Amino acid sequence: MVGSLRFAVAAALSLALCACASSPDGTFQSKRYASIPRHEAPGTISTPNRPLQCVPYARERSGVELFGDAGSWWDLAAGHYARSNQPELGSVLVLTGYAGPHRGHLAVVSAIESDRRIRVDHANWMNDGRIYKDDLVVDVSPENDWSEVRVWDERDSVLGVRTYLVQGFIGPGQDSGSERVASRD
Repeated sequence: MVGSLRFAVAAALSLALCACASSPDGTFQSKRYASIPRHEAPGTISTPNRPLQCVPYARERSGVELFGDAGSWWDLAAGHYARSNQPELGSVLVLTGYAGPHRGHLAVVSAIESDRRIRVDHANWMNDGRIYKDDLVVDVSPENDWSEVRVWDERDSVLGVRTYLVQGFIGPGQDSGSERVASRD
């Protein structure tokens, strides 16, 4: 009896998970988020000669000269670089809680496709030291304020299932004295 119940639960869970990933026509389906055809989301993954981390990669690609862990960049940028809740070409997307409460991740905005879709270049996204270019990032926040995003998983050709919290976007350019950011703390 217990074995049959476990099998039934496992089968139901498997069916539910399969239904979430994609549809037969190759699009990601969700009640809350728009479908994303797989052909619209391709980026590239490359393996550098030596593994890279997101911080030095973002610093080099963006020109934002900050140092320290990715989780500290948002605070370090205050008074030095423009900070905003909205993406701009060349700005640094700062994710918080990436791999724990005090860890962050950085990515550089390489294209803006719409008010809810951008492309980013970043390194070490899957803790593999590789470079991900033109990765699709989708704003999934209820208020359309870029406070929550999901990132395309190029390896599996699906929109990632995890929602990441966004601190904001740094740069491009120096702080003009009037930040365009509402506190999310």
